[in-house]
Amino acid sequence: MFKSIINLFFPPVCAGCHSFLLSNENVICTLCRHNIPLTNHHLNPENEAFKKFYGRIPVEYASALFYFHKKGIVQQLIHNLKYKGQEEIGTVLGEWYAEDLKNSLIIQSVDEIIPVPLHKRKLRERGYNQVTKFGLALSKNLDLAYNNSILIRKIYSKTQSKKNLLNRSDGIDTTFDVCFTEKDHNKHFLLIDDVITTGSTLEACSHAIMKIPGAKISIVCMAMAQ
Repeated sequence: MFKSIINLFFPPVCAGCHSFLLSNENVICTLCRHNIPLTNHHLNPENEAFKKFYGRIPVEYASALFYFHKKGIVQQLIHNLKYKGQEEIGTVLGEWYAEDLKNSLIIQSVDEIIPVPLHKRKLRERGYNQVTKFGLALSKNLDLAYNNSILIRKIYSKTQSKKNLLNRSDGIDTTFDVCFTEKDHNKHFLLIDDVITTGSTLEACSHAIMKIPGAKISIVCMAMAQ
């Protein structure tokens, strides 16, 4: 009842195009859902996301749900999720991608989902990690454990989107570390993030995770820059 009254005066709008949502639409309108550029990486294990890490880190699997284009729908979704507090976008994307990933034998071998962490200072400033809801939705729908304490960010840095491509990897290898026990040995970890750009952040996180004896790593992201 109360929600209906709120919606009457402040009707929900699409997180992609800001048009008013119909009663059967949730967060993203039907038109945006049809126009979002899907990668279909889940249909090809040797996809471009996987190939991006050739010779860099030994990933078991890598994929992204959407292609990220400047001024496109996906950029608007990620911006609203990351900077406008619209965490429900992460939930919707996690539920969406879980449907694609649930039949993957590699994903079925995953033990835990690990989000790329924010530094404690950045977490206080933003109030949330933009990949948390995405990870929790994947966790629920794929029946996988979610672990946000094993991987830590030691160094506070500027937002990656404000850096040029050449500077995004500066000092990144010293940014992350892991806090683990013997029970974490020989596990397959699914590392998640919002957007794959240069891949330097995910590579640095993977190097940290590989300090765990017997660790295997797969990567899943919301989007990949094209």
